[in-house]
This record gives sequence, structure tokens and C-alpha cells, in this order.
Amino acid sequence: MSWRATVLTLFPGMFPGPLGASLAGRALAAGSWSLAAADIRDFATDAHRSVDDTPFGGGAGMVLRPDVVDAAIAAHADDRPLVYLSARGRSLRQEDVRRFAAGPGLLLLCGRYEGVDQRVLEARGAEEIAIGDYVLSGGELPAMVLLDACVRLLPGVMGAAESAEEESFSAGLLEYPQYTRPAEWRGRAVPEILLSGHHAAIAAWRREQAEAATRQRRPDLLSMAGAPCARVGGRRAPDYDS
Repeated sequence: MSWRATVLTLFPGMFPGPLGASLAGRALAAGSWSLAAADIRDFATDAHRSVDDTPFGGGAGMVLRPDVVDAAIAAHADDRPLVYLSARGRSLRQEDVRRFAAGPGLLLLCGRYEGVDQRVLEARGAEEIAIGDYVLSGGELPAMVLLDACVRLLPGVMGAAESAEEESFSAGLLEYPQYTRPAEWRGRAVPEILLSGHHAAIAAWRREQAEAATRQRRPDLLSMAGAPCARVGGRRAPDYDS
């Protein structure tokens, strides 16, 4: 059975969007995964298809009703994890992506307006996840980000398994810099070590470059891991936890 994704949203027309192109799109066409977008408004109970109401305690904006959202979840709930995409969630991590990709799929709830009534999130055990420290208009774009990250890890989707093993965050570090032809461009030469053919020396250089980039740009990855050493392409590394 293919990996299955269902997105609960007020804007189902946004899907598949970018997920219909490139790696994810080819995998979707090949049946490596499936995608369904369900309209939350279909579960409204009044003639106006109302899905939201004013927040208790006052304040601006509207909140998605727990009864409507719960009905939408109930219609699609199974053994897949329920993830609510929200700016107040914890940051998405590569370890989350690996966990989700290894499972049967995802049921994603996209927030809108001021969010979703907390009671339904607690009742359904939703995992709240954000893709960054900023606010978007809704959870649809974060859902696409999460799905793209998961799909590329599904068996057979990427051409070379080692590509996923050595990229950023796969081993607790940012990826080392990459180079290709021409060997010299605008007076800038490719590092000589990469032209040497000495695989052990190249691996050591890449490890050093990955450590240096991580130390400069994301020192939190090293400090949270609690270890100064690293693993690149099968070498020792701190666990990614940011």
C-alpha cells in the first residue's frame, strides 16, 4: 500500500500545487504515494456552511469550530498521525520527517483565521507543528512543505539513497558545499582536494566543511547535540535536535 496523505483544509483547490511537480509529482503519478484534499466546509451543519465563530473571551478574528473540525477528522481518521499545522506548534525537525515517512502516511489539519478550538486538538491528540518562527495565512503551505519533505524519503523516490544520507540535517550537521563543472568559473577554482580522487581525504574535507558551516550558521545544532564531533556519510555525529 502506498503512503497516504489527506489534507483537511478550507481551500482544497490549493492541492496538489507544487506537490504535483518534480520529485513529489513524479512519485504521485507513479503511485508511490497518494494525496487527497478534503474540504472542511463539507462538514458544516447549517445552510451557510459556517465553520468558524467568534472567540470566547473576546479578541479579533474567528476560530474554527470544534464540532465541524472534529467531524472532518472523524471522516478520515485511521492509523495515520494527525498533524495540525500552526505557527504555535513546535518546529519541524528532520527526525520528525523521517518518522512520518516511515509510517503509513499523514492526516494534516490546516488552520485558518485565529486557529482551531483547542478542545478538538486535545481530544484528537493532534501533534502541532510549525515550519518556522513566522506567521502565514493558513496551514496549507506548511502542509506542502511537510509533505514534500516526507515524500522525498519514501523508497524509490530519490534516485540515490546516499543523497538523502549526506544532505543537511541528516546527520546533525548542515551539508558541505557542492561543486560541479567547469572546474574554474570567473576566476574561482574548485577546491583541489575534490579533484584528487583520494576518497578518504575528500570525505575528511567534507566533514570539516560541514562542521564549519554548522558552527558558523547553526551552532545550536552542535550545542543541543552536546558533542563537537560529526558524522558525514557514515561517520560519527551528534543527533539532530533543534
